[in-house]
Amino acid sequence: MTSHIIIAHNSLNTQIKKGLVRLVKIRLRRVGTKKRPSYRVVVADARAPRDGAFITTIGHYNPLTDPETVAIDEEKAINWLRQGAQPTATAARLLSKLGIMEKFKATKEKT
Repeated sequence: MTSHIIIAHNSLNTQIKKGLVRLVKIRLRRVGTKKRPSYRVVVADARAPRDGAFITTIGHYNPLTDPETVAIDEEKAINWLRQGAQPTATAARLLSKLGIMEKFKATKEKT
């Protein structure tokens, strides 16, 4: 019997370094004035800075209102989640609050 050593090359890391694959996140982008924050929920490249370049805006969030105001386009959010966008912890909390994560998981289980 001969044993074989298989060395797996992680092609995804190579593609990421070459810029062929974009790691996309759903996250918050701060807008508003000093000490009066409000946020836009955006889809952005994971390497972009917090308030830097983004792909598209899918909603907004205002923590200063009572209760906090959250408005996210459900269709856009589910579409980006299907394409592999990863929400940050805060974005995932907002998506769950609106029931978008549950709908995404339900559609994911159907297919």
